[in-house]
This record gives sequence, C-alpha cells and structure tokens, in this order.
Amino acid sequence: MRLRLFSADWVLPVTSPPIRAGAVAIDNNRIVFVGTQEEAASRADLAGAENVKLGCSAVVPGFVNVHSHLELTVMRGFLEDLPFRDWIRKLTRSKYEQLTADEMAASAVLGAAEAVRSGITTIADTGDTDSAFKALLRTGLRGIAYREVFGPDTIDAAKSLEGLKGKVAAMREQATEKVRVGVSPHAPYTVSGDLFRRVTEYALQETLDVCIHAAESESEQRMMVTGDGEFVEALKARGITWQAPGSSTISYFDSIGVLNSSPLLVHCVRADTADVEVIARTGSRVAHCPKSNAKLGHGIAKLRQIMDAGVPIGLGTDSVASNNRGDLIDEMRFCGLIHRAQSQDFRWPAPDQLLKLATLGGAKVLGLDREIGSLEAGKQADLTAIDLSGTHNTPLHDPTAAIVFSAGASDIRLTMVGGEVLFDGRDVKSVDEHELRATLNDAFTRMS
Repeated sequence: MRLRLFSADWVLPVTSPPIRAGAVAIDNNRIVFVGTQEEAASRADLAGAENVKLGCSAVVPGFVNVHSHLELTVMRGFLEDLPFRDWIRKLTRSKYEQLTADEMAASAVLGAAEAVRSGITTIADTGDTDSAFKALLRTGLRGIAYREVFGPDTIDAAKSLEGLKGKVAAMREQATEKVRVGVSPHAPYTVSGDLFRRVTEYALQETLDVCIHAAESESEQRMMVTGDGEFVEALKARGITWQAPGSSTISYFDSIGVLNSSPLLVHCVRADTADVEVIARTGSRVAHCPKSNAKLGHGIAKLRQIMDAGVPIGLGTDSVASNNRGDLIDEMRFCGLIHRAQSQDFRWPAPDQLLKLATLGGAKVLGLDREIGSLEAGKQADLTAIDLSGTHNTPLHDPTAAIVFSAGASDIRLTMVGGEVLFDGRDVKSVDEHELRATLNDAFTRMS
C-alpha cells in the first residue's frame, strides 16, 4: 500500500463544485478521498499518508483527448496553407515515401510526451501503423489505439479487411487494461461502402470500438450529395467509380449499417439537425476538434445542438499537422471563444462546461467514465496539477475560468495515470525528449 495525499489551494472534482484548500488522497492506483485539507487532517485512515504539497495550484482530473494522430507529430508546421486534398496528398507522400519506421515511432513517442507535459492522461489515437499504440504503452498513458484501414475500391474490400485483422490481432496481444485496441475505417473518401460494412461487422463480432472521420469538409459533402469535387476526381484518376448516395455522410453511414457500431465520429462539422438526430438515435459519439476544423477552413461544428441532443462529445486536438499543438487547455479556450463568437452569447459555453468536455465528457465518449474523468473516491488516480501562481493567472478569482482562459500547458506541474507520476513538472519520466527532438528534426530536414 502506498498512501499519498495531494494538497493544493484548489481541487476541481468536475462532478461537484471546486474545493478551496482541497486535498486528494490516493492509495496505490485509486482515489480514496476528495475533500478539504481540514477534513483530510481529521481522518485517521489518512494519518500516515505521504503529503505532497502543491501550493497555489489546481488539481483536476487528467485531460482526455478523444482524437489525435501521434504518429504525425513530425509533420508539425509542414502542411501549412494547403487545400485539403493537397494537404492530404503531401502528408501521405511524405509519410510513406520519406519517413522510416524508426522515425514514425519517434514521432509518436514525442507526441505522447507532449501530451503528458500538457496534463493529458488518456488519448484516443488513430493511425495506420502501431507507432501510437506502442507510444501509449511506453509512456504510461491510458488510451485507445484505433488501427486505420483504407480501401476506396470495392474490389479490394476483402483483402483490406484481412490485412486489418492481422494488424489488430498483433496489437491485441500487447494490449493492457490501460491501452486498448480499436479500428478506424478512415473516411468516406478513402473507404468503400463494402469495406465499411465488413469492418463494422468485424468490430461488432470482436467487440472493437470504431472511430471514423466524418462530415468534415465541403469536399466530402460534395462527394456525398452531388457526386463531384476533388475527392471524386481523385477516385476517377485511380479508375474508381463513385456513385453518390445523394445524402449526408451521416445518413449514408446509417443506410449501410455503419452506425450499428455506435462509432466515434470525428469532426461532424457538416452534420445538420437531421444528422445530429441520427447520431443521437444510434448512440454514436462525437470528437470535437475546433482548432483543426478552423485551421483547415472546414467550419464550426454545432456543439450546442450536439450537446442538447444528449450525444456523448469530447474534445480532440487532432494531429499537430493541423493544429500545431497537442494542448487540451488551449483547445478548451479556443472552443469557448469560437462558439461564443459564433452564437454571440458571452455566457456559453461556460468554463465549467469546457472543463467537463476535456475530462468527464471525453471519458464518457470512450466508455471510461466509471473509471476516469472526475475526481471521486473509487476512481483511477488519473489527475493533473496546474500551477496558478504565474503572472498570467494573477489575481485568481475563479480557478476554473483561470484554467480555461488563462493557463496553458506550460503551467502543468504534475501528470499522473493510475497513481504513476508520468511528469513531475520537469521531466517526462519514460523518454529522452532531447534524443526524440533530434530524430524528428533530422527527419523534418530531409522531408523539407
């Protein structure tokens, strides 16, 4: 038994109001107490605890990033100001033609280290290598690694599925209680209807979670509704015929049975009212990536409508190729500002709603809310401490507002997963960041 008591000026449980002069007690990997420091001092069962004093900080649940591409960390700043189709083509060529397996692995590990430094404790990552999966295992993060599959030509569907099965089987042999495996048929412009159906059936049979990029861009919408645009032209250039369903991506997925798996739908920028109703009816979930959506010029998802429909939704950074930072505090802030600007409502979303999106909301999206996402006795000891003593956080009136609108990843002073300290305010414990940066800088120079 290892009993520790973390004391700070503020504790933000998320499921209950902020606690001034709060404390969180941890027994090995579980939270056993959340309350005031005065209450903790009066409890005999906490008398022998190791006391960790965090001072002018806020202890919050570890952040949950519901969509990333850790293997693309090497692409940070490499794909600026390109049309979406060209952005994808340059990314794909560089990834497959210029990067080695070791560089991809280093890219994913550095992305995971950035997450740890940012107070992120759980990641839902998609990739078509096992780099991110191994990075999660190596760094001690919690998460789901969704293995991607591609195949826009129906003739290749069976072969693509068999390839996916082999890759997933190999990953599942190394999976742990903290790091699970899922599948990701990439997007409607890279996966045929037949392959979508096959992957959905496979996922349901094997109890694998499913993640799909959906309703992201105007180009995708044109492909689905009118059967033209850059994605259709790209398929034609490969000799692939596309028959547009004449409906939205969400409606298309519903019609071919994809939503039977209640997938995690990433982006949903182009989802309208009818689409949101379908998402809710099918128990599907949404990963909201406001910074990536904005930077690529795709638009703004209907966050309030999605939340009002009761759809589980969390925040994702997407890759740093489209965001540039794997910082969920920054994502919360941008999310709040862009939706307030769009709705012309200075009250919504409120700081506590944004913090919940980045913690318990994300945990619910990933089916982990019984274990993580809030500070409650019995839950896993996944938490982060944020320093609020800096000039940019002074004076401190409201700790939640300070975190959302003033703080940043540089203020993180502790990241813990299952009671294990991954970041102590100075170093990420499991990796040599200097060596990783050197590897990625060399790779980037060659790519450029």
